[in-house]
Formats: sequence, structure tokens, C-alpha cells
Amino acid sequence: MNVTAGTVREVTDAPLLRFERRGALMQLTLLNGAKYNVLSAAMLAALQDAFDRIAADREVRVVVLAAEGRAFSAGHDLNEMGAERTHAELHALFRSCSQLMLTIQNLPQPVIARVQGVATAAGCQLVAMCDLAVASTEARFAVSGINVGLFCSTPSVALSRNVPQKVALEMLLTGEFIDAQTARERGLVNRVVAPELLDVEVDKLARAIADKSAEAVAAGKRLFYQQRDLPIEAAYSRATDVIADNATWDDARRGIARFIKRDAR
Repeated sequence: MNVTAGTVREVTDAPLLRFERRGALMQLTLLNGAKYNVLSAAMLAALQDAFDRIAADREVRVVVLAAEGRAFSAGHDLNEMGAERTHAELHALFRSCSQLMLTIQNLPQPVIARVQGVATAAGCQLVAMCDLAVASTEARFAVSGINVGLFCSTPSVALSRNVPQKVALEMLLTGEFIDAQTARERGLVNRVVAPELLDVEVDKLARAIADKSAEAVAAGKRLFYQQRDLPIEAAYSRATDVIADNATWDDARRGIARFIKRDAR
């Protein structure tokens, strides 16, 4: 399957997502900036469909997840969480969000969050679930559900796997914002640059990955998340299986042969 450039629209015909293909890179851009790119049911469905399609496109080596407007994403649309919503409806909404987050982690291609502005609640969760993140100095991060009486339970899963325990709990219990540099120091993002350099830095990181063996990158990403929650003996056993298999693949054998030839000169 080949994913080409284009847009995904709501029933109202308002654009939700834009696809931009640049060689081996695919950029998905959230386009609902007027509503702070909330993760409405429609946006969640659009993102789920987009990532499902990208997963099947082996010509895509790296995915960049971006957004237009002042916010990367303000999280769930609170208008969809009003008192008239039943437990079953709310459970379905959060289940669809959790499924999207797992899809990003399970995607063969690495996903880089391009964070130009505010990322709160499930929007912060979205950044945390991306494999890598590059932020503008203007970006800010929070898990602020507690400010409206709602502990950010599902975002806590992603956050606690990115930053130290006490840091995560402080953010979750206070709802307070941290700036981009603090987010980098705490491990939530990889790089922080001036706004005018954001695209350059994201592109540099994406292309550094895209130049590598797609098969090895996909296997490595999968192994990284699998081994993380295993006891160390089981983690080494799984990693041994993966690297032994990887060493027999054509890309690895060609790369090793080039190194041996160069080293012998």
C-alpha cells in the first residue's frame, strides 16, 4: 500500500489531517488549530486510519507527527465528555485513544513528534507515545486533567514510561506546565530548538533514521519496547534472538562485509 499526500476531513468537510510525502518521510499534520487540535472522536479515528495505512506502506521509513496552530494538542475534546455521556460511551472514547497510542508504539516505522506549541493531557500523552520528539522553545507540556477533577489516568501510562516516577506524579497531581527545556531534561523530548529551526531539526533527525536499514529499524523498535518490561534474563534472551536473526539479513551482511573490507585496507 502506498500512502500519498492529501487531507482527511470531518463530516463538516473541515480538514482534520494533512498527509505530506517527502521521499521516505511521511508527515501527518493535525489541522484543527482553531480548536487546539483536540483529540475528538473524529480526530482519533482519522489518526488511527492514517497510522494503519502507513504501517502497510514499506516505502515510508519515518513518520513525523505535526500540528498547525498554537497547540500541538490540548487532549480530549471536553465537549464529548459532558454529563450526558454514559459510562459505556466514555469507555469507548478512551479505549479508542488507548488503541491509537498502542498503534503508534507498534508501528514498524519510528514516529517523531514535531511539537510547536502546547501539549496537554492526552496531547502530552501523544508526544510521550511517539518514539522521539523535537520541540520548539515555545512548547509547553502538562497533564492537566486534575484541574477539572479528572486524573489523567491514560496519559499517566505514557508519561511514567518517559520521565522519572516523582516527576511524573508531580505533573499528574498538580497539572502544572513545564517548559520545553525542562521537558528535555526530564526525558519527555529529545531536542529543543528555536521555532524557526524546528522543521530543519526534525528533518535532520528523520533523515538520519531513514538512511538506515528499514528492516533493522523496525525489528529494533519492536525489540526495544518488548524487552523494556521483561526481567533482565528474559530481556537478554529476547534480544539475543533478535540480533541473531538480524545478523543473517541481507542489509546486515552487506554492511558487515563493507566494514570488514574497509577495515582490512
